[in-house]
Amino acid sequence: MRRRDVLALPILAAAGGYSSKMVLAEAGKPVKSDLVEKAKIAMLCMQRASWEQGVASQAMIELGEKDIVVLMGKEAVVRRKEDGRVAMLGTESAVTDPGSNGAAILYAYKVTGDKKLKDAADALYTYLKKRAPRTENGAICHITPGREIWSDAMFMAPPFLALMGDFEEAIRQVDCYRGFLWNKEKKLFSHIWDDKKKVFKREACWGGGNGWCAAGMAQIIDTLPKDKEDDRKKLIGYTEELLDGCISYMRPDGLFHDVVDDANTFVETNLSQMLAYSIYKGVKSGWLKDSYLKSADKMRAGAHSKVDEYGVVQGACGSPLFDRSGTSTEAQAFLLMMEAAYARLAG
Repeated sequence: MRRRDVLALPILAAAGGYSSKMVLAEAGKPVKSDLVEKAKIAMLCMQRASWEQGVASQAMIELGEKDIVVLMGKEAVVRRKEDGRVAMLGTESAVTDPGSNGAAILYAYKVTGDKKLKDAADALYTYLKKRAPRTENGAICHITPGREIWSDAMFMAPPFLALMGDFEEAIRQVDCYRGFLWNKEKKLFSHIWDDKKKVFKREACWGGGNGWCAAGMAQIIDTLPKDKEDDRKKLIGYTEELLDGCISYMRPDGLFHDVVDDANTFVETNLSQMLAYSIYKGVKSGWLKDSYLKSADKMRAGAHSKVDEYGVVQGACGSPLFDRSGTSTEAQAFLLMMEAAYARLAG
């Protein structure tokens, strides 16, 4: 099945078509606290793969750390492959993960005017739009080779596509991922669909994957322009459904199990941070009801209880294999993003 005229479409960034709600708008007054400073240092000391570099740089954007974002955007471009993917280590098979670095690259370009950064953003967009492996209905696959759809991808590629001004493709990807992974009875996303075999590779409703989905959709909602109100309302509905599904499984301590609906899996920290970030962001932007704040505050308190004296979030779904309790760059990043969103909401 031929993708719908995708090769004939222009590169929006090359024509100056960046979203009018550029990522620079996120970085207002820097957010500072002892917790934030410790968690930031801990995160920057961690080894990082492509998506970890991307989510770490997103945390720096939302904290208002301009110089660090510029440096991280530039570093992502240092590890750029010929096909346009950025922040790639030699053994990575990532397809969508590099897209999480796009915001920092665009930020660095807007700050510095360095054309190499603009070229890198354009090349990354071109890769996702034209070259990345897809399913027959046009969903961008998460890894190569194979045709696997992961819930993680909701955060990795669609928000960058929206920042590049390609709102139609961003929404299309959200709809595709939701079509493959959404469990309407549980109001949760399953983790991995194998589109080659037409079966779930991992049907479990992984907490981290549901968090990626909530945060990714929240970012897109904040990026959509006024003339995309129907799409905006649709994504708000998707996000509210997901929040309601997750919250129904929240523990009394504000945390969740690693597989959200399976109490036999370990108690995990990062989903609480990811959801609290999404809620604070949505309430601040006016598209999410204040009634969600009670749950967000409970999640935030639960997450705070898991931070050690060095600012490291404990009990997260841990690097490098994400199959047990541990620590991770993404848990550090979402602690910081949660704190930034909370501070901005509090004024």
